Amino acid sequence: MPPTDASADAGTAPITDIGTAMSLGARNGRIAEASLSADSEDTLDMRLPDELVALFVDDPGAVGERMPSAGAVPLASDPDLPSADDLLDHVAEWGPISTPAGVLHLVPVRIERDLPIIDRWMNDPAIAAFWGLAGSQNATEEHLRSHLSGDGRSVPCLGLLDGTPMSYWELYRADLDPLALHYPARPHDTGLHLLIGAVGDRGRGLGGTLLRAVADLVLDMRPACARIVAEPDIRNTPSIAAFLSAGFRFSAEIDLPVKRAALMVRDRSLRHLL
Repeated sequence: MPPTDASADAGTAPITDIGTAMSLGARNGRIAEASLSADSEDTLDMRLPDELVALFVDDPGAVGERMPSAGAVPLASDPDLPSADDLLDHVAEWGPISTPAGVLHLVPVRIERDLPIIDRWMNDPAIAAFWGLAGSQNATEEHLRSHLSGDGRSVPCLGLLDGTPMSYWELYRADLDPLALHYPARPHDTGLHLLIGAVGDRGRGLGGTLLRAVADLVLDMRPACARIVAEPDIRNTPSIAAFLSAGFRFSAEIDLPVKRAALMVRDRSLRHLL
């Protein structure tokens, strides 16, 4: 679980052009019948595999805002798990996609090239409130290295819109992440985090547009993935609104070590309905 909120708009003023997004209860009521089959296991008391529990049992208190993502945790020795370079189906090869906002390309982070701009974004007070990486550039570098030095289950990316760097993304295997200790994970669940770096790009619905495009991209490129999940802070209404506008549904409130989060889910079976 990456260190903080998936903040699509980094906690800035409410997204006025997502004003059509309904309240969580109303939205869920509208899609309850359509999502029954997709959501039927969300609240089951499911037991995690012993191999997954073993990954985290030595440090259960480390899960939270300053914990590196799953990329820093070695894989258990299991012949049924895919090879390390295939855990997210080769994100680097996915290429650019067209969106209503322009052409978006997720480019895996290279520290020597991307650290200065990502660190500058992390020191924006609106972003720092959720990501907690403000201050010395060393904090951002350590965070990025925790992803890049792992086994490939978490891939940090720079988001280029029409060639201009404007966002930071983290794609990760939620079923192999500490987050899986807090919800009934399914094999190949893919987690998603986003921050929008440029102030001028926030608060106008761009987060929802890009989240929908990337969610669709993940479902297209990861055929084994049936769900995409996110866990923004329950207080971050702009971020939750962005996920709702992107076709995610509110599944539950979950208590993480450092926040109460809204578990947001995008189902493959509902992608053409929401």
